[in-house]
Amino acid sequence: MKKTISIIWFRQDLRLSDNPALTVSIAEGDLLPIYILDDESSSEHSAGGASRWWLHHSLNALNNSLNGKLNLYKGSAANIFSDLCSRFHVDSVFWNRCYEPWSIARDKQIKQNLLSQGINAQSFNGSLLHEPWTLLKKDGSPYKVFTPYHRQASTLDTVTPSLLTPSISAISHDPKSLTLEQLSLLPTIAWDGGFYDCWTPGEAGAHIALKEFLNTSLINYKDGRDYPSLNAVSRLSPHLHFGEISPREIVNASRSLSDDGNCEHFLREIRWREFSYYLLFHWPDLPHKNLKSNFDNFPWENNSISLKLWQQGLTGYPLVDAGMRELWQTGFMHNRVRMITASFLIKNLRVDWRLGADWFWDCLVDADLASNSASWQWVAGSGTDASPYFRIFNPVTQGEKFDADGTYTKQYLPELKNLPNKYLFRPWEAPAEVLQTANVKLGETYPLPIVDIKESRQQALAAYEMTK
Repeated sequence: MKKTISIIWFRQDLRLSDNPALTVSIAEGDLLPIYILDDESSSEHSAGGASRWWLHHSLNALNNSLNGKLNLYKGSAANIFSDLCSRFHVDSVFWNRCYEPWSIARDKQIKQNLLSQGINAQSFNGSLLHEPWTLLKKDGSPYKVFTPYHRQASTLDTVTPSLLTPSISAISHDPKSLTLEQLSLLPTIAWDGGFYDCWTPGEAGAHIALKEFLNTSLINYKDGRDYPSLNAVSRLSPHLHFGEISPREIVNASRSLSDDGNCEHFLREIRWREFSYYLLFHWPDLPHKNLKSNFDNFPWENNSISLKLWQQGLTGYPLVDAGMRELWQTGFMHNRVRMITASFLIKNLRVDWRLGADWFWDCLVDADLASNSASWQWVAGSGTDASPYFRIFNPVTQGEKFDADGTYTKQYLPELKNLPNKYLFRPWEAPAEVLQTANVKLGETYPLPIVDIKESRQQALAAYEMTK
């Protein structure tokens, strides 16, 4: 007689602590922990290069936590479950829910297939404080604006303890599972060298990052988070995306501290993440369709040369270029700089926000379909609760305000390190002798601006008038 097996299906919950699906599965007997790289179901939004780098190392960390017994597979999740159920006496399958449209459709079908075979199949909330269907307006419709959503969600908040890391004794291993290397997640051309000094993927790394943030950066979060050179942001977003730490663990740890306003401001940003998932659930076209239909008529220029120069950090606007180079070198970009670089692409270059979202999707280690899509639509002005289109970030004045001493910009643009701060964000205005002293040759060592900031702003506003 075959041994009864319970499968725990890891997805965006690559952790042992506060993992409801894992906690329940352990009580059911011998465990078969699995991870499936299902690019077939997620073909349109399969993980980008930077995300795959992170996933490789996060899976390695989870495998170590499971004493080397994490079973890895690649292909259609439905087909892999069919094979596993034919080879093992599977009694139950447990997983924590994902909220991408393709995940929802796939998971429903898998659950139906398992239940039809008499296999217990249960899913849990392991990623959000409040799932999207639990927060609706009085008329039963979803919120489109963050503030009332945040207000209602706050009334539902309860402080519940995080689930402890369970003791796992009986773990089964499938001899047909793949090795981590066979998933081919790491780049074949080593462009990821800078990532290793910046990140420690995995559950342990997530908790270290949280502890460091709470101990050193939270005290300056409310005001400091706008300044990219300050160590005032949590950098927890990739850990959250891959589920190496739960939002409940973050909230509980944050609220255990005395608050001077910084904690609540930080938790509001956690709620912004939740709101992005909420929007994606209720408007599944969020990644590729303007939620405000009038933007369907916007006359995008979509100049491929401009797009490439933006991607390479060669626009001639130092703060934009610094942000794009930070992205390429580290797989991350400071949040304020994300808004500035996105605004520049959409409004000064008039390149479709979806092309920018695609680049971020491939380059960010924290690439998250909900957050990425909602944020780009917010900057574009095409989302449900969006910044108005006429709010156009000026990369010159933004640099002078939020990186006045040039620390951040010069870190990623060393060719401008000797340029006086007076001209750092407008090098084209520097006198010839200043440029010569700083060893800057515009058009050679650093590019001239690819557009005029004032003229392109007026053109963007004129284009917007055509959508009304």
